Amino acid sequence: MIKAVFFDFVGTLLSNEAEAETHLKIMEEVVKGTNIDPKELLGKYERLTREAFSSYAGKPFKPIRVIEEEIMERLSQEYGIKFPENFWDIHLKMHQTYGRLYPEVVDVLKELRSKGYHVGLITDSDNDYLKAHLEALGILNLFDSITTSEEAGFFKPHPRVFEVALKKAGVRGEEAIYVGDNPVKDCGGARQLDMLSVLVDRTGEKRELWKECEFVVSDLREVIKIVEEFSGQ
Repeated sequence: MIKAVFFDFVGTLLSNEAEAETHLKIMEEVVKGTNIDPKELLGKYERLTREAFSSYAGKPFKPIRVIEEEIMERLSQEYGIKFPENFWDIHLKMHQTYGRLYPEVVDVLKELRSKGYHVGLITDSDNDYLKAHLEALGILNLFDSITTSEEAGFFKPHPRVFEVALKKAGVRGEEAIYVGDNPVKDCGGARQLDMLSVLVDRTGEKRELWKECEFVVSDLREVIKIVEEFSGQ
């Protein structure tokens, strides 16, 4: 029987489209007063961050703030601009301002909690970024537990991240479902602890990796049906 439902954050609850807008706004602030195209800078920034986070997958935690500041410093040198000392403040402010949830998120979280399920968040994140973001989105109080890679000391898919979350909820892996948008880090990580894995693929672009997950959905409302099926409701 399922007792707990855990979610990833970015790309699962937080809109990828809004993230793209947020990151562009960050770059616009960085290049203000220069002739540099913020879209060009953003393209390089996103490529470098993808490479960095891929290299850290499953490894001991390193503050995301530090990773992203290192990348921005590297790009500042490449483009001959002054590294903004308040880069992380800009980063937080833009996420708080432009971050958006997928339309069904709030209703799904509320419905799961109303049915008595433990609703948790498991995400690769710095604690300060996540708290500020959740408060701005108005959903901080919709989670029974929140587990970050900073707290666990490792990045997903390291099992420690999921172990910490399960302990908080007081459930075994087979009593929990994890919902995320990354077939390897989310589905692969959850399955190590015998959690049911659900991939959110809203456009079908990850079809080649569907085999990594036990379920695939295009809308979070489908998660409620899966949970109820395994809970005998």
